[in-house]
Amino acid sequence: MTQTGDNSKTALVKELNGLLADHFALYIKTKNFHWHVAGPRFRDLHLLFDEQAIEIRDQIDAIGERVRKIGHDTLTSVGAVAQHTQVKDQDDTALEPDTMVAELRDDNARMVERLKGMKPLAENAGDNATDGLLDEWTDMAEERVWFLSQTLK
Repeated sequence: MTQTGDNSKTALVKELNGLLADHFALYIKTKNFHWHVAGPRFRDLHLLFDEQAIEIRDQIDAIGERVRKIGHDTLTSVGAVAQHTQVKDQDDTALEPDTMVAELRDDNARMVERLKGMKPLAENAGDNATDGLLDEWTDMAEERVWFLSQTLK
């Protein structure tokens, strides 16, 4: 592989590990909201947050395995996740339900942006498999944004 190819692959791996960190952080935040949501819409939001957390959790392994398949190391600790994520912590357990929904919508929307920004990296690295997975992961994140947005109407 050429030096340019090596640089392209390194840039892709860096973003994949960032995406992995985002998924870990978003999983924790979504479960936090699942556990702490309260009010008249408790049941619906409790279930929605759990469904989304499970989907996010399942993507974590796929992202990590993709990094390994292309010959690199993944994140190895909670500290590494914290260092590489763009998802902000939320420790307030008494947020209003709409605030929770809006925060998750915005986090997922930022994830969509990150995923779309990764497409050229996969193309430059000649990594067709990652390129295809990015489409699938983008669709999943866009669906989460859609559900959360509609919940706020």
